[in-house]
Amino acid sequence: METVLLVGAWLLAAALAALAWRQHRALAALTRRYDQERAENQALAGRLEQLQAEAGAQRAALIENMGEGVLLLDRDGRVELFNRAFAQMFQVRDDLRGRPVLEALRSHELDEVVRRTRETGQVLGAELELRSPEPRSLQINAALHGAGAARGMILVFHDLTRLRRLENLRKEFVANVSHELRTPLSLIKGYAETLLDHPPHDSEQARRFLQIIVRHADRLTYLIEDLLTLSSLESGTALLNPTTVALRGLVARAFEDLAARAAERGVTLVNETPEDLEAYADADRVLQVLFNLLDNAIKYGRPQGRVVVGGRVTPEDRVEMWVRDDGPGLPREALGRVFERFYRVDRNRSREQGGTGLGLAIVKHIVQSHGGEVRVESEPGQGATFYFTLPRRSDQAGVRATEALSARPAAVPRRSPGSSGQ
Repeated sequence: METVLLVGAWLLAAALAALAWRQHRALAALTRRYDQERAENQALAGRLEQLQAEAGAQRAALIENMGEGVLLLDRDGRVELFNRAFAQMFQVRDDLRGRPVLEALRSHELDEVVRRTRETGQVLGAELELRSPEPRSLQINAALHGAGAARGMILVFHDLTRLRRLENLRKEFVANVSHELRTPLSLIKGYAETLLDHPPHDSEQARRFLQIIVRHADRLTYLIEDLLTLSSLESGTALLNPTTVALRGLVARAFEDLAARAAERGVTLVNETPEDLEAYADADRVLQVLFNLLDNAIKYGRPQGRVVVGGRVTPEDRVEMWVRDDGPGLPREALGRVFERFYRVDRNRSREQGGTGLGLAIVKHIVQSHGGEVRVESEPGQGATFYFTLPRRSDQAGVRATEALSARPAAVPRRSPGSSGQ
């Protein structure tokens, strides 16, 4: 009996040992599986963090290199991120992150855009005028983004300053052209109606009326010619035919064309251009520059005075020409504006002389199309000197050249292509 009990006990112990071993193996397998899954989850979490970091870096790089200004706010309306374009627009030099918009930028208008966006979900086409440190016109598009705790706001700023400036220039140009056209048209209409309604019995009076009509019709023609010339120069459609040009001979040609006008005012024309001075330029266009500058010097210089044209090679190995008169000179406030379209120092005197107000603007654009610069120096009562530079050689030229311009009309017509109206 004892033997049977011992055998039974041994079998039970063996069964329990086998069961314990199987449980141990199962637990070990579960442990290995758990460790494996945990490692995989950690790898996935690491990969997810890496992908999120890469996506964040890509987003930051994209935002940083955008031409538009971008401002990101968190759910509390505090600055989370802004790019370089935004910093330039608002002249930001400090780190604004973590600060509310009003505190960071001191702009109640921008804070109002943020408030409206939070209420409505988006704001499109809002405009913001910055007064300092320099005037800017900005357009703002704003919208909420994200969800839940990550819900924030993105604002995109478009700089409209240049567009607004161009619009103002266009309006000013239209107003100036309208004014310049209205005056001669009114005179032509008035004298024509007088001739029709009250035909003068005196043929001399009729002739005088007709001469006035013709003179103002010519003024309209000159204005339109100058507008077309200026338009082609500004648009880049006025192609140039650059060659090596002897500048002293070109100055002599301009003197010949203006000899009669200089004689009327008793003005002496002096050519001090060196014999060997040459430039790589379009001869007709440079002649037009000289003609306009000389025409102004004769008109607005001193009667019985002198107009001197000279030139030299600069230390930068470029050609510099100048036209100097001994007239009343220019006021200081006019020096930076005389090359603007329709700018006149003395409007009444300029119109009496027949100027269109475009001559110096044409000069500036011709010189710039050659890659040169133009400037003026003057002191009241001591005359004025206009300088312009040209390339000496073809490898210095910044001109828009073409091989065939034989059909182009001559640059210098029977009168001045346009007077600036000093």
